[in-house]
Amino acid sequence: MAEEPAATAAGDSVSIRLMVLTDPTPSCGKPLMDVVEECLTAGARAIQLRDKTASDRLLYDQAVQLVELAHHHEALLIVNDRFDIALAAGADGVHLGPEDMPIEIARLHAEESFLIGFSTDDPVAGMLAADAGADYLGVGAVFGTSSKPGLADEAIGVERVAQVLHSAGLPGVGIGGITPDNAAAVFETGAGVAVLGSVMHAPDPGAAVRRLLEMAEPATD
Repeated sequence: MAEEPAATAAGDSVSIRLMVLTDPTPSCGKPLMDVVEECLTAGARAIQLRDKTASDRLLYDQAVQLVELAHHHEALLIVNDRFDIALAAGADGVHLGPEDMPIEIARLHAEESFLIGFSTDDPVAGMLAADAGADYLGVGAVFGTSSKPGLADEAIGVERVAQVLHSAGLPGVGIGGITPDNAAAVFETGAGVAVLGSVMHAPDPGAAVRRLLEMAEPATD
């Protein structure tokens, strides 16, 4: 299995084939840093630090460690929601939602190379995000998800992923309920995938990453 190429920085086309979102307590029982190292060694080239309950200090300390680890593997470290933590820790970017800091404010205070992602399942919101300075979109929940309350039965489907990215004119990743068994359908739209449960809740996270990247290979031939 060939390693995923490193995702590019802002100013180029942001090509993220696989983004692994973290869980504070991976189901395999290993420390988070060990699990992330396994994912990076397996070929993941983008990690998103996601922890809704951590204190500011803990989140910052984790971000600093993950930046060093990701960069050692020539990968990106993105911080979920927290623009301040992302900047302070020297992360490569931040992923924002509709209730977070406005994209245009983050862009105003960030370097040009700093990546800004935005979550939406709406084509119009995607266009507005692009106009505001977003570099890529996270579109979902593609197949429904248990990682966010209330979205288990909310599946937008792969066609919507393609529609949102086309309308916005941005690259992006599908997110929500994506597994090695259904990832190929997302890759076929030209999008990458962002996953949490199928890697962080797997008994062998590295093997899960390798399987997901194998699903991407037919879409990149």
